[in-house]
This record gives sequence, C-alpha cells and structure tokens, in this order.
Amino acid sequence: AIGVDNEGYRHILGVTEGAREDKEGWSGFLRHLKARGLKGVQLFISDKCLGLKEVVRKLEVMKLRKAAELVRDGIDETLSYKSFPMTHWLRIRTNNPMERILREIRRRTRVVGCFPDGESALMLSAARLRHVAGSKWGYARYLNMELLKSKDYCEV
Repeated sequence: AIGVDNEGYRHILGVTEGAREDKEGWSGFLRHLKARGLKGVQLFISDKCLGLKEVVRKLEVMKLRKAAELVRDGIDETLSYKSFPMTHWLRIRTNNPMERILREIRRRTRVVGCFPDGESALMLSAARLRHVAGSKWGYARYLNMELLKSKDYCEV
C-alpha cells in the first residue's frame, strides 16, 4: 500500500505476504494499517479487482441478476477520482506505479527461485520497497495538495 501525505509526497504504508485479494484479505490489511496509525484516508486506489469481476460472472451464472447488477452499479466508486482536481486525475486514476514496483519485486523473487519461508520473501520485498522509497520516487512531490483546499476543483 502506498499513501500520499498532506504535503503530496508518497510513502509506502505496508506490505503483506500471502494475503488474498478478497474482501476479508483487504479488510485485514486495512485494519493492520489503521492499527499502525493510518487515518484521514480520502481515496483508495486498487487494480481492476479481478475477484470482483469473477463475483459478477458467478452471480450471473447462478441466475442472480439483481445481485450482479448491484456489484456492477459500483461504477460511481470506480469514477470517484473525478471528484478530485483534474490535474490529479492522471496520477490517481490508475494503480500503474504500484504495479511497476510489484513487477520489479516479482522479477527479483524469480531469480531466487525457492525461499526457505514466507518471511524471507517478505524481507526481500521490503528491502526493494525501502530502496524505492529512498530514491527519487520517494522524494519527488507526487500531488499538489494545495489544490484540495480549494472547493472549486470539483467542477468538471
């Protein structure tokens, strides 16, 4: 998980090993971050959530069209980035920066092959994340947070 602070700089908030990308997996991870002090979250960006698409397909196969419709109707959440300043859209409409980091971690873990335990894999991942956070990526201002102080930005 990556967060942006009040000054507009990115920070790595946490990493987990072996968690599933279902509701309970995300809930547990977010509870963990909250217990570590995370607060004031205004926007949560994730990937295209293949698990959610599978839920819709399974509901349709089970002839539960109403339930599938409810899930599909979550499009407002998908487009919630549009309620932020337009200059932020390019950065917050996608999860690509995190995906690039994860690709790099996968590449490095493949070189090792087999880890003795999950803790070792987590240590390698955390080391790579510390390196990324200590590079230009972590020191460059990601968003101009001053724009959020103005209520005029909601006009699209």
